[in-house]
Amino acid sequence: MGAEPELEPLVEALDDLPAPNLLVVTGAGISLASGIPTFRGPDPGAVWSESVTRVGTFEFFERDPVASWRWYLERFDGLGAKEPNPGHRALAALEAFYAARRGEFLLVTQNVDGLHRRAGSHALVEIHGRADRVRCVERWCTFGAPEGWLPRAEVDFEPFRADPCRATLPTCPECGSLIRAHVLWFDETYGQHLDYGYLRAREAASSFELALFVGTSFSVGITNLLLQQGLARECPMFVIDPGDAPDLEAHYSGHFGGRFPPARLTHLQAQAEVVLPALCRELGVSA
Repeated sequence: MGAEPELEPLVEALDDLPAPNLLVVTGAGISLASGIPTFRGPDPGAVWSESVTRVGTFEFFERDPVASWRWYLERFDGLGAKEPNPGHRALAALEAFYAARRGEFLLVTQNVDGLHRRAGSHALVEIHGRADRVRCVERWCTFGAPEGWLPRAEVDFEPFRADPCRATLPTCPECGSLIRAHVLWFDETYGQHLDYGYLRAREAASSFELALFVGTSFSVGITNLLLQQGLARECPMFVIDPGDAPDLEAHYSGHFGGRFPPARLTHLQAQAEVVLPALCRELGVSA
C-alpha cells in the first residue's frame, strides 16, 4: 500500500480481511498533546513526583477528605477546557473503519479525562473511572457502588471551593454520606464499580487478535493483564510511544518460561497525535 516503513506492518495487520479483533489500550501519553500532564515519563509536568500513590487512595480520602478533594478538584476543574487532539480523533475514526468492516473493536483507556468520548469513541471502556462523575462513599446507596453515580456538574462544590473544610464537603443527596471521586484508587480493585467496565475488558483480553498500546507505561494491572494475554496467545501487538521501548523482558522475566518473546511486540517510537492520523491516512480513513 506504500505505507511508511515503520507503519507498514501495522497497516497490513489492520487492513487484513477478515478484520482481526482489535484491542486498543491508551494511557496518559495520548492526552499530553491536549495539555494534560502524564503521571510518569519525561514530561516536565508529570504529577508522579507529587506522591499520587499516597493521595490517590481510599485510605487517604477516609483520613483527610478535604485534602483529597482539594487535590482532585485542582486537576479535574481544568479538564472541561481541554480538547481532543488528532490522536483521539484518529482512534474514533479507526473504530468507524472497523465497524464498516464488521470487525470487533474495543478501546480501553486508563484516562479519566473523557477526551475519547468527546472525540466520538463509542466502543469504549474507561477502566479507571471518569472525572465528570462522582459517587457516594456508601456501597449499595442509590448513588454508590456497585452501580450508582452522579454527574459531577450536579454537585455543588462552590461552598467547598470558597471554604475547603469538613463542614463544606459535598454530601450524597440520598443518604447524606460524603461524596467521593468516581475514580479507581490505588488501594481498590477493578471490580469495585460496574461503571469501570472491567468484565468487558477481561472478555476482550481473551479474544483479541491484534493489540495497539498507545501512550502507556505498562505500570498498572490492566496493561499487565492484556499484555500477558497477548503474549500467551502469540497475538501481534504494537506500542506507540515517543519514549524508548519499555524493558518488558526484565518486567516479565518470571513469565513465559523466563524468556520474554520481544518479536511479538513492535515499538513505534512516535507521538500518538502524529502517527495515528498517519495510520488513518494509510488506511484511507478520514480522521
